[in-house]
Amino acid sequence: MKVTVRKASEADIVIICKALLESSRAEKRVGLFDFVFQASSDAQLLDYLKRLATAPTKCYCHYSNFFIALAGTVNVGAICAYEPRIATHDAFAKALEEIGIDESYHERIAGYLLCEPEVDNQTWVLDFLMLEEEFKSIENYKELVTKSMLPARLKGYRKVQTMVEIGSVETELIYKKLGFTLVDEKRSDYYEEQFSRAGLMRLQMIL
Repeated sequence: MKVTVRKASEADIVIICKALLESSRAEKRVGLFDFVFQASSDAQLLDYLKRLATAPTKCYCHYSNFFIALAGTVNVGAICAYEPRIATHDAFAKALEEIGIDESYHERIAGYLLCEPEVDNQTWVLDFLMLEEEFKSIENYKELVTKSMLPARLKGYRKVQTMVEIGSVETELIYKKLGFTLVDEKRSDYYEEQFSRAGLMRLQMIL
């Protein structure tokens, strides 16, 4: 079944938090947000993500940056699309502070910070791509990704970037089938120790 795509609203918070959690874990036991929040359960972690996605400070995880894939009227997927000049690291830190997470989280995600790809302010960024299993087709991924890039074109962006964990073969293949190419990658033994993957790769498309 084909999906349609629209901008997210706060009412879509459940699928947004699912996308944040599943995409960050990338089929592993733990992901970035497990280390940020140190939650005792997935339920608690999802609660933290809900608070982060609706925090007063709009970081890149804010619901307003998401697009939603629908099958009929049912939410079946999501993707985050944002401007790094607005959704900065400082905004992320401030949003975390607003929900009770102090800056000590930096130490807990040190492996990630070592491998985080560079991004300039002239680049549109995609992240947290997720579709429910029965809707995983290249056509549906294309619809979701393409619609999420429309604001980039309207705002004059000429480059779109995403990052994928080295070893996340399915996600890498999806983006490459959609026209993204590898720019570079960063590897770290510390990242592998934390996340059971070698590091992160940066993929880019020229609009």
